[in-house]
Amino acid sequence: MDKNKILSWINYNELKELHEYLKKQNVVDIADFLDELDDSSLAIFFRVLEKEEAANVFSYLDNDARKRLIKTFNNTEIVKVMNELYSDDAVDFLSEMPANLVTQLLDKVDENVRKDINHLLKYKDDTAGSIMTVEFIEFTKEMTVVQALAKIKRVGIDSETVYTCYVVENRRLIGIVSAKSLMLSDSDVLIKDIMKEEFIYAYTGDDKEDIAKKMKKYDLIALPVLDVENCIVGIVTFDDAIDVLTEETTEDMQKMAAIVASDKPYLSTSVWEHARSRIVWLLILMFSATLTGSIISRYEHAFEVMPILVSFIPMLMDTGGNCGSQSSTLVIRGLAIDEIKFGDFFKVVFKEFKISIIVGVVLGIANGIRILILNRNPYLAFVIAVSLVVTVMISKFVGCALPIVAKKLKMDPAIMASPLITTIVDTVAIIVYFTVASHVFHL
Repeated sequence: MDKNKILSWINYNELKELHEYLKKQNVVDIADFLDELDDSSLAIFFRVLEKEEAANVFSYLDNDARKRLIKTFNNTEIVKVMNELYSDDAVDFLSEMPANLVTQLLDKVDENVRKDINHLLKYKDDTAGSIMTVEFIEFTKEMTVVQALAKIKRVGIDSETVYTCYVVENRRLIGIVSAKSLMLSDSDVLIKDIMKEEFIYAYTGDDKEDIAKKMKKYDLIALPVLDVENCIVGIVTFDDAIDVLTEETTEDMQKMAAIVASDKPYLSTSVWEHARSRIVWLLILMFSATLTGSIISRYEHAFEVMPILVSFIPMLMDTGGNCGSQSSTLVIRGLAIDEIKFGDFFKVVFKEFKISIIVGVVLGIANGIRILILNRNPYLAFVIAVSLVVTVMISKFVGCALPIVAKKLKMDPAIMASPLITTIVDTVAIIVYFTVASHVFHL
């Protein structure tokens, strides 16, 4: 989008030209462009948009941009936007607003909108009910194709998707019909003759991450959501599923980096909030390293006899930590996309065991040769090589086993990632190293 041209139209009050220009633009590009405008230009720019287009743009804005806009709006303008938003987007918006303002707004929106929003607000944040929308198209099985197409034309503008429609009888979902099936069928064919009676669905209390995975697995545009009485109450669309997967991936990455999970953008998070989210885990990991230090202190006499042993500690600890992190990363990914389940525990462990032997032997031989060349001490080369092989084997086991066990215990596997595994492996590496060295050199 041409920023200079848009600012010129705003400055010279040529809003008709701006209106015509924006009608041709993609709502996602418009939402991205809003960040480049100051508050006064932002308010004018947004008011030029057509009502429906403005609601679509608003749904693509991040929380900070929405708050900037809200500051320039009066309550009437906010209500107009809310009335045009799909119910799930309206709920997302309201969840970021102060409770007293939410109450005021809900008192002023259309009765049907308020009913839908209140219905969605009762669900827990991590459930399918919290991300579903109640705007979908219903058919009866006795409808003809021509009647169904007429209904889509009539109510489709208010529905989040028209590609999949739902056949309902006494509020119970009995089948689904795709827009493709409707368009390829004769006009007098009954819906019951073309509907699919076998379909994938979810319940309102199902975990939203599981819903997103299910939609990815079955390549669904929309997924019907049922209540405890098997009545359809909403649908989850693919854009909401993508948002969930993005949110979960971000959370896992933060946990794997030993950071308290947060859904706020990096640049919008204050320095204090960044520091606070990192300090807790860093303190835990720092004090856990005390164990490693106490083990090393037990072998002070070994350092006095062979000071060179100290120089290999960082290499052993780093190698063990890196090996454990490799395994944990792959296993956590497998768990996240349901490629690995708890029943695969022994398969995963055995595979990592075979990998660890190959990796450990290669690393051990490479370091053994290096030490023979540089130090000309075959006993030291043997100690390092054996310590590396054992450390790599243990690291691989810890790295693959802990995330699977965490998943079984209903914990997030990501918390078993790099920092925690590295701390455990560091301790093990030191014990292995000095145990082998003590036996070989009779320390």
